[in-house]
Amino acid sequence: MQKANVWISQRIFYFVVLALVAGCFIPLTPTLALRNLSIALFSYMTFATALATSFNEFLKVSQNPKIPLYILTVVHIVIPIVAWVIGILFFPHHQMIRIGYLISATIPVGITSVVWTALVKGNIPVSLVTVTMDTIAAPILLPLFILLVAGVAIKINYTSMIIDLLLMITLPSITGMLLYDLTRGGTKPFAEGIGGVLSRTAFFGIIFLNATFVSSSIVWNHLFLKILLVTSLVTAIGYVVGYVAGKAIHCDHTTMLSVIYNTGMRNIATGLVVATSYFPPETAIPIALAMLFQQPFAAITAKLYNWRFPHYSDG
Repeated sequence: MQKANVWISQRIFYFVVLALVAGCFIPLTPTLALRNLSIALFSYMTFATALATSFNEFLKVSQNPKIPLYILTVVHIVIPIVAWVIGILFFPHHQMIRIGYLISATIPVGITSVVWTALVKGNIPVSLVTVTMDTIAAPILLPLFILLVAGVAIKINYTSMIIDLLLMITLPSITGMLLYDLTRGGTKPFAEGIGGVLSRTAFFGIIFLNATFVSSSIVWNHLFLKILLVTSLVTAIGYVVGYVAGKAIHCDHTTMLSVIYNTGMRNIATGLVVATSYFPPETAIPIALAMLFQQPFAAITAKLYNWRFPHYSDG
């Protein structure tokens, strides 16, 4: 099973594309049951990932969170400025679409960044701390950005966001890491074998569900095609900014990959809730489309990094 896990990981890009295409051609209604399934799949992914990580390492990063704080500075200052400027350049007469890009740039770091960090052999404790810190800070930062730029005061449901964090990442991650320490690393073979295969399967299930939820709201016209192209540009720039940010502090490969994926990936579900609850429908379009681009660009980033640093990927 360990060989199967490695085989799947090496072909992650093709499986991601397949899951996206399947989601686009098999539209499903986002029922409560499917959303609960998404939470369950996320929970298992983070649990399986944490089974190969020490809780003591996580605590060390938490006690000296220089890198996570650096990542969050880039995420919540550089990326929003870039997204807002691009919105002005390409959509000068569509304020709500520009706000959509701003929201997509200021929502919390995506939970799947932890999964991708594990897939590419990045620094998992750094990613875990970054995601946790950002989810706590997001209910303050996101309304502040909208208020400053758009002059619209909004409220975010703290309770719902914290519960999602607990169920999808905090509790399963802490449980997995504690099991790793209690067994003195005995859970790692499972995480790299059958547990890893099941985690990859859950990962593809999440991508499929995200794609199928978005596909039902797509209406093809000239404006939509333009938003599609610009959204792909904004999403790609997020990963590029992450790479430049990592190079700026001369970090090692594992930390570099954490910086890249924490900078490039967002919790799109949060953005969609904010957009659909407080703004006109067109605001949600670039956010929904970002969901389609995040995973393929994450896979492309992994391939490009392996090509640029083949000795690291071989190790």
